[in-house]
Amino acid sequence: MSVWLGRGFLSNSNLLETLIFAAKISTDFKPLSEDLASTLERLIPLSEEIESFQGKLDFAYGDLKELVDTLFRAREVVNTCIEGVSWFQKPILTREIQRIVNDMLKFSRTELHFLQFRTLDDGGLCKRIDCFSVPVYTDLCSVPLPDKDLLGFDYPLMELKKKLRDDSVGCLVVCAPPGCGKTTLVAQLCHDQEIKGMFKHIFYWVTSRTPNLRVMVQHLLLHNGFKDLTFTNDSQAANCLRKLLEELKGNGILLVFDDVFAGAESLLKTFQINLQDYKILVTSQFEFPSFGPTYHLKPLEHQDAKNLLIQLASPLPHHTNPYEFEDLLQKTLKRCNGLLPLVIEVVGVSLKGRGLHLWKDQVESWSEGKTILERPQPSFNALEPHLKECFMDMGSFLEDQKIRASVIIDLWVELYGTSSSSIVYMKYLNDLASQNLLKLIPLGRSEQEDGFYNGLLVTQHDVLRELAIHQSRLESILETKRLKLEIIKNKFPELYSNLRQPINARLLSIATDNLFSSSWIQMDCPNVEVLILNLSSSDYALPSFIAGMKKLKVLTIANHGVSLAKITNFSCLSSLPNLKRIRFEKASVTLLDLPQLRLGSLEKISFVMCSFGEVFYDCVDVDISKALPSLQEIEIDYCYDLDEVPYWISQVVSLKKLSVTNCYKLSRLPNDIDNLSKLEVLRLLELREPMSNSILSD
Repeated sequence: MSVWLGRGFLSNSNLLETLIFAAKISTDFKPLSEDLASTLERLIPLSEEIESFQGKLDFAYGDLKELVDTLFRAREVVNTCIEGVSWFQKPILTREIQRIVNDMLKFSRTELHFLQFRTLDDGGLCKRIDCFSVPVYTDLCSVPLPDKDLLGFDYPLMELKKKLRDDSVGCLVVCAPPGCGKTTLVAQLCHDQEIKGMFKHIFYWVTSRTPNLRVMVQHLLLHNGFKDLTFTNDSQAANCLRKLLEELKGNGILLVFDDVFAGAESLLKTFQINLQDYKILVTSQFEFPSFGPTYHLKPLEHQDAKNLLIQLASPLPHHTNPYEFEDLLQKTLKRCNGLLPLVIEVVGVSLKGRGLHLWKDQVESWSEGKTILERPQPSFNALEPHLKECFMDMGSFLEDQKIRASVIIDLWVELYGTSSSSIVYMKYLNDLASQNLLKLIPLGRSEQEDGFYNGLLVTQHDVLRELAIHQSRLESILETKRLKLEIIKNKFPELYSNLRQPINARLLSIATDNLFSSSWIQMDCPNVEVLILNLSSSDYALPSFIAGMKKLKVLTIANHGVSLAKITNFSCLSSLPNLKRIRFEKASVTLLDLPQLRLGSLEKISFVMCSFGEVFYDCVDVDISKALPSLQEIEIDYCYDLDEVPYWISQVVSLKKLSVTNCYKLSRLPNDIDNLSKLEVLRLLELREPMSNSILSD
């Protein structure tokens, strides 16, 4: 260890052991100093791993420099604590200790694993390291269960099975227009017992318009039980991919890429590796002739389409002339855009239980030659005005995103405000689902409790999402109620970069990729009431222009990357007089920051899959009852490192609902929880199931 420390004053584990002893005897910062000591103790066995890398890496100034610097920062802090700390130094040193512990944990989770990857022999992949207890999401690439059995899929299912049995076929593209049922077909195929017998390992991705090889390989590693690796370039990711597939070979491997966009040939070819019993299946609107042969999925046969329409529209209207009704059925099918299953579903549900005269009126109102986006238009037109608004809001979320119902309900409660009861807005979701305009997927829990909808996911087909976006785009940019921005790397859409006028939108959605560096442009959005931030990077600074959103009521921050995202620049929230709801998903946050913002109108905070670490210590003198006087509800779900509820929660005298679920390390509540005299609901549940692909992948 003296080699990799490279500073000459301590050898082997002496530095670590000295720091551990000093941290344990410090009395000013317990239990923070105990956390530091515990973290340092867990670094000792890792030093043996580091020793094994000698001769392969530059330890003095290269890959391990960050850890070396962190250890010396720890020594300086511990020495200061032993010498004595004045009252005004305490908050400063508290935060420094927190940063040191986080940096050490980060090293154990990522950097060391990457070093192992770099020093691999040809014979094996990086081994699993269990020295640190950190959550590993192991269901990131599972094939979703088909939500229905569509009529007319028996023949294409048989054809695909035949092609996958053919040893000469290594890659296969299932090609068809949107709405033909490609995803449903492939999901049924992958859950077929014969296919599962051929392929022990079946991995599934819904690809985005800008697929990221590094993230895909990270998901594949985590899915197979390996800790997260951070790649600095695509070559490293491709090399690791090959080693992983070689490790899994021998039992059959099937990779499934769903909904691949044009221009993705180079990405697909990265996964083309010459291995026995290894195949790739792609679904797309487009052909990729240089990648592999194409299977063209045809629309439903006429009789299957007719049977599906009758099944969905039943009970059928009373009719005395069967020939006339048969003609009506045929005209309806003719308007279903070439017998596409999706369009038949939407049309059939819209006609369900309606009288004969309404069928006739509907058929006569349809014109021929419409695009697929316009085919579900009658279902949209038939919605009540409030449901039309809700449907258009769905276009503000990411493509193929699985959205927790509670996110949407919080949004609607504040945007439309006809009722403060979440039950009303849950009914809105059910109403849209009953029209096949979205789908509701339970997460395997019991029936949803009123007010708690984290166990229910909302999804929407791409065609219906495009319809929602299309409806919103009928309004001008400056007058639209909804605005959705997608930022690739650091490039903002040119239209908004040069915009000099205020934007009138009430709902603003901003999506950034993993290369975004938080280089924000200035935007004037004085009327925004709901802000949705979808991010993928590990470090993310909130945009300063949030401070100008004086009408902002709901802020949702959702991380779709592999690693937890560290959120900064919370100070921009402190000037928002109407902010009522904040939601964090898969973020690393310091809860002590929130009371200090003094959010007088804040009513609800939600944390899902978040990391808090060391935030529960009374280091800052804040009167919580004055800092958060309106806070009524706190939700904490799947936060793996939560071992005790933050002390300050017992001081939120206005609190009515406290929900802490699926936090496996939780051991106790605050001692003063009896202070919460207004508490109506205390929900403490633990679900012994791993996080599912439904939640974590989008």
